[in-house]
This record gives sequence, structure tokens and C-alpha cells, in this order.
Amino acid sequence: MTDEPIRDEAEAQVESGAEETPAAPDDRLLRLAADFENYKKRVAREREEYVRGANERLIAELLPILDDLERALDAAAEHQEAQLEEGVRLVHRSLATLLERYGVKPIATEGKFDPHVHEALLSQPSEAEEGSVIDVIQKGYTLGERVVRPARVVVAAAPPADGSDG
Repeated sequence: MTDEPIRDEAEAQVESGAEETPAAPDDRLLRLAADFENYKKRVAREREEYVRGANERLIAELLPILDDLERALDAAAEHQEAQLEEGVRLVHRSLATLLERYGVKPIATEGKFDPHVHEALLSQPSEAEEGSVIDVIQKGYTLGERVVRPARVVVAAAPPADGSDG
């Protein structure tokens, strides 16, 4: 008689285990999907924190340049033209150095027009070789290999054939 309750319990476990086995893969898939969702949320949160930290560092380095601009404006209010010019040169040099340290470089504008880095605003007849850059309206910049802003340029066109102005 003592064997019967043990046998009944064992049979009940086998039966209940047999019923749960097909559900187990579904449970694992649900857990895996939930883990993946949690992973995506964590990565997005970490990325936001990284961007926020990078922005804070950049802003902290830009603040002294803002201070320099304020000093230049104060000098302008006192009509100290020489100090104003020197102040503006200092601010320009500081900002250019900071941008260079972060990998920002001006786009070269000598030579032929390159549509990947130049934006042609005008085409002007010139003695220069056709298709070459003859003037820069606005400097362009790259950040690493990416163009942040294309250089806006004037491109040389063929000189007029008849030589007259009309």
C-alpha cells in the first residue's frame, strides 16, 4: 500500500510534465523576446547618455569662446577698434582650433570643381580653365570623411567666343 501513493504521484508528475513540455519552447521564446526588448531599451538609454556626455564636453569647450566673444563685444561698445579686431581674431582662432581638434577640416577649393564637396552657386566666364573653382562664397567643412557643409563656389565657364561685351 505504501507504494501506491508514490506511484500515483510519479504518474501525476509524468503526466503533468508531458503536458508542459510543448509549452516550454513557447515560454523560452517569450523570455527571449522580452530579453531582447530589454536589451534594445538598455542600448538606446546608453546611446542617449553617450550623446549627452559628448554634447556636454563640446559645450564646455565652447563656453570660453563665448566668453571671448562677450569681451570683444564689450570692447566694441567702448569703441576700441584695435581691441575689437584682436578679440575677433582670438575668437576665430580659438574656434578653429577647437573644431580642428574634433576632426573638422575646411574643404580645399583650389583646382577643379568636385560635386561631392562643392556646391556651384554661379558659373562665370573666366580666363581660368573651364570647370575650375575661381571664387569661394562660403567655406565648406568635413568631419572625418563626411561633408558637414559643402563649399559654395563660383565655377569658371568658357570665355565668350566673340570677345564682345554685348
